[in-house]
Order: sequence, then C-alpha cells, then structure tokens
Amino acid sequence: MLIAQLFDPVALAIVGGGTVLAAVLRAPLRDALGAVSALRVLARRPFRADALLDQVAAQARIAKRHGVVALDRSVIADPDVAAAIAAIVDGGNPREVEALLRYHRQARIARHVAIAEVWSSAAEAAPAMGMVGTLIGLASMFASMTDPKAIGGAMAIALLATLYGALLANLVLTPICHRLRAAGRIEAFERARIEAPLLALALRETPRHPLQSVA
Repeated sequence: MLIAQLFDPVALAIVGGGTVLAAVLRAPLRDALGAVSALRVLARRPFRADALLDQVAAQARIAKRHGVVALDRSVIADPDVAAAIAAIVDGGNPREVEALLRYHRQARIARHVAIAEVWSSAAEAAPAMGMVGTLIGLASMFASMTDPKAIGGAMAIALLATLYGALLANLVLTPICHRLRAAGRIEAFERARIEAPLLALALRETPRHPLQSVA
C-alpha cells in the first residue's frame, strides 16, 4: 500500500525525462550512447591483461620461429595489441610503437572519462529536475485551490518529484558513475602491463634502434 502511494507517473516522468534530456543536451550524442552501452561493463569482472600478455608472448614465439612477417597472418581481437603488432610488422621502431600504444591508451582513457561524465551530469541534473517537478506541482496546486480533489494530486507531484530526484541521483546515477570510473582505472592500469612485452618485441625486431621513452 505504501509503495503504491509513493508512485506517481507524472512526477516520475518529469524527473526521469528531464534528467535524460539534460544529460543528452550536456554531452555529444556519441558519448550519451556510449554511456548506455557502458552499463554492460557493470556486469563483468574487472578487466585483466593476463590473456593479452599470453597472446603477446605467443606472437613473440611466432616471430622468433618464422620471422616478424608471419605475425601479419595473426588474428588479434584487441585493438591496442593489433595496432602495435601491425606497426611492428611494418617495421616500426620501439619509439614509434610506444607512441602508438600511448595514443591508444590516452584515447581509451578519454572515452572512459567522457562516459563517466555523462552519468555524473545526470546525477547532478536529477535533484534539479526534482525541484522542477516540485514547482510544477505547487503551481498546479495553487491553480486548483477551488477543487479539493485536484489539490491532493498536485501536492503528490510536488513532494514525490523531490523524492524521486534525490533517490535517482544518490542510489542509481552516482553509483553507476563511480563504478564506471573504477572500472576505467583498473583497465588503464592493466593495459599498461602489455606495453613492456610489445616494446621488447619491437626492439628485438629492430636491433639498430635503441629503446627510447617518448617524452
């Protein structure tokens, strides 16, 4: 009975619809769509680079036995590893491979930050949309002072809109934002582990170019 009393479709539509609209207007459409797709990450285990390290080790063994050209026939699903292997096959030196890996890492971090910002902006907008719903409800209530039955519905919108905004921001949107940020930090740390073996492979295939760090 209490749950039914706390449900108001008008207040929910104002808060939910306003929050979605505010988040979409604050971010590019690509980031907004990416934020929705990123929800799948929450159901997965934290990213681990162990499988990628094994794959890089396997590529190194192939290159040692058959030459680096043989790596061109390898099927690599991970885009970062695939780009680095392709650069090595094309004769890239360690400095070039390191720059490529750094670019991919920074681009991935930028995408993660942009997606988290979409959820963060939604969490900021939800309480404001709750206040908007409250103002709409109060305006409707004052406009219906001569109709006692309409006053109750308008008051429900005014009160429940504030409640929905607070709950949506603190129990849904902010936790999603924090969990996505944590997942992004873990993935960035784990992906840093694959750089050393890839640079070692590039160095072995281009012995005349010393391993250098890109400033």
